[in-house]
Amino acid sequence: MDFKKQKPIYLQIADRLMEQILGGQPAEDERMPSVRDVASSMGVNPNTVMRTFEHLQSEGIIYTRRGMGYYVAVGAREKIIAEQRREFLEDDLPLIRQRIKMLGISIDELKSDATA
Repeated sequence: MDFKKQKPIYLQIADRLMEQILGGQPAEDERMPSVRDVASSMGVNPNTVMRTFEHLQSEGIIYTRRGMGYYVAVGAREKIIAEQRREFLEDDLPLIRQRIKMLGISIDELKSDATA
């Protein structure tokens, strides 16, 4: 995985795992890949992945079954979508609006590009 400097690696891994959950792999109440498997596939230290899993657990995206590993929580997809919508509306959209205004792009231009 190619990591960016602007965001901590454990959060970038969390984003990737949440994308997979949104895609249905693994589905709700299914077992997550092990910490070692994720670490190996992404080329990172298992401690980094453990931090990722702890973060996802604190967000209610995954949960642990004692001695069995981590599982996708029921309702995880809805939580992920709600959080990503919030982030987009609060963080990304204001920057997009500012850029549109700075470049002098009209609503008609946006509409015509959206339908093309």
